[in-house]
Amino acid sequence: MSSYTPQTDLPLERSRLVGMISGGVSYGTYLLLTVQALIALMQRPRHGQKIANNRRTLICYTLITFSLGTISFAGNTKYTEMIWIDLRDAPGGPVALIENVMHYRINFMAICCGYITELLMQALLLYRCFVIWNWERYVTIPMVAIYIGMIVAIIVLVQAGTGALFYNIDTTLAYLVLQVAHTILYTILVAKRLLSIRGQMRQALGEYDSSTYDTIIFMVVESAMAYSLFIIIYIVGFAIHSDPLSTLCFLSINQVRALRNCSSSYVWRGGGQLREIGRPESLQQRLQL
Repeated sequence: MSSYTPQTDLPLERSRLVGMISGGVSYGTYLLLTVQALIALMQRPRHGQKIANNRRTLICYTLITFSLGTISFAGNTKYTEMIWIDLRDAPGGPVALIENVMHYRINFMAICCGYITELLMQALLLYRCFVIWNWERYVTIPMVAIYIGMIVAIIVLVQAGTGALFYNIDTTLAYLVLQVAHTILYTILVAKRLLSIRGQMRQALGEYDSSTYDTIIFMVVESAMAYSLFIIIYIVGFAIHSDPLSTLCFLSINQVRALRNCSSSYVWRGGGQLREIGRPESLQQRLQL
């Protein structure tokens, strides 16, 4: 029996399919964590603890980011169907459709929703970082500068993407580098501040149980390392013009950043219940005890 090898970029097409499958798996995990987070936020605290003032805001934020992530994933799924079914006879075939992802409205919408979700998630991380640092200028200024740089990179990327191949847009590299810089700087600042607070609590109370701070630091560092490693792989793939690797990372990045956001915003407590750790007054009150 003779075998037939089609004249096309099979690795690129396979990466699109594998990327959507892995994106579906990570989206399912994101859905589970979102439901658990909403349940935890809507429950009344145990042991007569005070209800967080910003609980409603966090619920709305969680719903908005999840909705945007869902729209992005649904758009990518529909476009994947269009590549091999609806537009299979388009000029250039599936490869051209994969490379020209910004030229179709449904996928353009999916990409834009993904960028908006990223900015919202980074904004929450910025807020948490600023709160525990008591809005110190030497912390807020560089972090805000990187955040503005990400916004500018996204605007340039979207404008350039409407008239060029997605994998040929150099602005993507700048945007990914800014993401890595933002994640690493955020992790260092938060971990340093929490370690400092933990040390102060131990000095004030000799037998103080610092397990809460240890858990938060571990979760922040762990999620940042996993996300940064994923972005670095994406950067390498984009820099060496490995379209299959770039496609694989591109289709999973929205769910990966959403999982990072969930894991860095909430930590598991006893009995399997999630506890929100970003209340503005929580750390300051502990220091004043």
